[in-house]
Amino acid sequence: MASEVRDNPEMHRFELEVDGSLAVAKYMRHGDVFTFTHTEVPPALGGRGVGSKLAQGALDLVRASGGRVAAQCPFIASWIARHPGYRDLLVEAGHPHA
Repeated sequence: MASEVRDNPEMHRFELEVDGSLAVAKYMRHGDVFTFTHTEVPPALGGRGVGSKLAQGALDLVRASGGRVAAQCPFIASWIARHPGYRDLLVEAGHPHA
């Protein structure tokens, strides 16, 4: 169905290609903090779990890099809320880069 999630630092986004369409999770990076700002899944891919696979893959890559997450994007924030194993990646509200 899909390739693996990859980081595209030049475009400031994580990407997941599925059936020739690209789903993206955009971020701004300050040091080790990835601030997720927007997630886009093409309508043709809706209802197939692509957004969830993108979120999990992006967060796994952040974890592997030793990074932290500021979830400004509502989709990423709600995904983390539903998956408690990823809450440790969140920076505290008072963090200077959040």
